[in-house]
Amino acid sequence: MAARPHIAPLPFPRKLGTSPAPISVLLADDHGAVRRALRLLLDGEQDVEVIAEVSNLTTVIEQARAAQPHVLVLDLDLPGGSSIHTIGRLRVHAPETQIVLLTLEESPVFAAQALAAGASALVAKHHADSELPPAIRAAALGKVYVSPSIDARLDVLRTAQSEDRLSHREIEVLRLIALGFTSVESHRAHITGKLGLSTRAELVSYAIGRGLLETSPDR
Repeated sequence: MAARPHIAPLPFPRKLGTSPAPISVLLADDHGAVRRALRLLLDGEQDVEVIAEVSNLTTVIEQARAAQPHVLVLDLDLPGGSSIHTIGRLRVHAPETQIVLLTLEESPVFAAQALAAGASALVAKHHADSELPPAIRAAALGKVYVSPSIDARLDVLRTAQSEDRLSHREIEVLRLIALGFTSVESHRAHITGKLGLSTRAELVSYAIGRGLLETSPDR
């Protein structure tokens, strides 16, 4: 049986009782070809209307504040600053706009940070054609939508936190060590001591066993 997306109530539900259909959408992506593809996809949905497009984080808040769209579709890697920080600012400047985040990021830590910052939905970019429209509808109704592939990585994160008592930062450092990033080697002794391991090979084995190095299963 195919995995189902995780949908749950938002802590700040949008009241759509006085808002006419269709769902107004602001697209934010720095690649023109991607924006055109997303717009073409959403133009095929009768209950969704793309009202504007932006290509960088500098203008996202300005456009969201001016247009007050029901939903902002935001690329995680948009230039001009931190998308996670921008989500927090949008919650202040455009609180009625729900944020659907498109991402290729494999780290569950970033996914958890995005949700904590106030993202309404997380959609794996390579599944946008099938998952973006339902994610937009869920967000507009005041619900959280998380792609199954992303939710699986969040489950890994929750398991590592609860069973091994690792923090978000420690999990991300462990993942980077296992991937061969030498810039975080100074943190290895602390993590190996906490997990009762002694070598990098053991850390790699642990990370693989916990699923921290897995990408989306259908990629």
